[in-house]
Amino acid sequence: MADPRHILGQAAEDATARWLAACGWRVLGRRQRAVGGGEIDLLALDPEAMLVAVEVRARRSRRLGAPEASIDLRHVARMRSTLASVAARGAVAHRGLRVDIVTAEPEPDVPGRWRLRRTPAVG
Repeated sequence: MADPRHILGQAAEDATARWLAACGWRVLGRRQRAVGGGEIDLLALDPEAMLVAVEVRARRSRRLGAPEASIDLRHVARMRSTLASVAARGAVAHRGLRVDIVTAEPEPDVPGRWRLRRTPAVG
């Protein structure tokens, strides 16, 4: 049986990828890894051609706190390092690098619908 947290996380990443694409972003990949072991949930090119590492954080409720509260500066630094490593591969032309966080909370009474909020340029 699959871990409910993993299922929630995947659904939140799917919803975030669709949302960003609808806003003119180009989602380039998921779960991008670097040699040092870091991982990026979503790699995307925003409408201004910035290469963005998107960290997606989901919570079913705020009982355990806000989704973004679980991200510390060390995690952001690891994401930046991973993003730089991925960008160095040179697969996509871009104007710069950025780390964003998207928090995702399912709408209580609407299955498949999410409350998504993006915080750009964290850290």
